[in-house]
Amino acid sequence: MSPEFDFDRETATTPLGDGRYESVLDRSWWVHRGPNGGYLAAIALRALAAAVEDDERAPRSLTVHYTEPPVEGSLRIATRVERAGRSLTSCSARLEQDGRLIGLALGAFSRPRPGPAFCDLTMPGVPPPDSIEPAPLPPDVPPIARRWDSRFAIGAPRMRGGEPTDRAVTAAWIRLPEGHQVDAVVAAAITDAAIPAVFSRLDEPIIVPTVDLTIHFRSALPVPGARPDDFVLAVFRTGVVAEGFLEEDGEVWAADGTLIAQSRQLAAVLPLPG
Repeated sequence: MSPEFDFDRETATTPLGDGRYESVLDRSWWVHRGPNGGYLAAIALRALAAAVEDDERAPRSLTVHYTEPPVEGSLRIATRVERAGRSLTSCSARLEQDGRLIGLALGAFSRPRPGPAFCDLTMPGVPPPDSIEPAPLPPDVPPIARRWDSRFAIGAPRMRGGEPTDRAVTAAWIRLPEGHQVDAVVAAAITDAAIPAVFSRLDEPIIVPTVDLTIHFRSALPVPGARPDDFVLAVFRTGVVAEGFLEEDGEVWAADGTLIAQSRQLAAVLPLPG
């Protein structure tokens, strides 16, 4: 496990009073135009959970709209509990930096509800992570590439030596290199952690910054019996690229086959900055 990183410190939110929090954006999460969207979602979720002030109400849904790339340093989060009902709390957050709106977040928190249950989704059958060698990282990769320990099982990106494919689908075993239980905050970060699925099909020099990201948390976290050094399987698919935008649907699976989270995002398709 790597002592170089500390996820809890990098996503920490310091209370300032009246539902306001401060976080310090860490350069290790940078992509091309700013920090990774999953990183900002994790920070927003941590602030919203603190505002809810009820550990029995777990996050069920988080949506973040990204309005402007922030810079390294202080980020202010203004939260508001919009409604706290008997079983569901709805809340919102504004992410700001030097008076600029960086993002808007909506969250829903609830206790587990009794009732029928089934899961028709199945975890893809892929080789275990220990049997997959991590792809070598080129020296010029964005900092976030070193922030995750990733092992591609399906659809390795063309830039990492992957074979051409006719579908934009990837599946990667992934974990934090410092070791960390996959709680809801880590799960939020994982939903935007892997190299976008479109790069398993295209090799054009593009970037795909997130416009909006919605995450549904589908199980109690951490998964019982999970260890801090466990990998989870992150599966992402893109079906349509049109008019400068793409969608990406994601699933995050625990090693035992428990579905942890589902996600969907819209991303812009832009030329790689020169």
